[in-house]
Amino acid sequence: MGDIKRPRKKWKGPTNPWLLSSLQSEMQLMGKYGLRNKKELYVAEAVARKYRRMEREFFALPPDDRAARESELIKRLYALGFLESPEGTSDSVLSMGVEAILNRRLQSLVAQKAGISYHAARQLITHGHVRIFGRAVRSPGALIDREEEKGIELPVMATQKQGASGDNPKGSNPSEEGGA
Repeated sequence: MGDIKRPRKKWKGPTNPWLLSSLQSEMQLMGKYGLRNKKELYVAEAVARKYRRMEREFFALPPDDRAARESELIKRLYALGFLESPEGTSDSVLSMGVEAILNRRLQSLVAQKAGISYHAARQLITHGHVRIFGRAVRSPGALIDREEEKGIELPVMATQKQGASGDNPKGSNPSEEGGA
């Protein structure tokens, strides 16, 4: 059977976590994308760092091998949704930032698709109301590729705006509107 595989950290924190500029940028990203803690941000940074490192390693290869591997990586990053076009270059991979990763999280896609806040999207996901091709996904940090994005199924309540369905606001009763 073998031994159980040791789980490893998927992220690496900053070398100096108390720099004011990094603290401000981290808090801005956490607020913008509705992240629960900085670990979620560090995981996204680690994913972006991994792909940028792979692209830099290709520069040491012979030109023909380098072109083949670069095109494979660009196709993969486009399929994952991190790049906007499949005709990307090595510069587009090297300039890929953490926001490209954060935009592909299930939480971000649900918020954009339903037109709700990131916090409300996170709650829908963790409560099991969001499905991908009929399978409930309860992880707001799941990275969704372009193919899976087509299969995101939202509950009816998430796509309706407050008050759009004729619901009365809290505290008002339609039977009391007669004035008597």
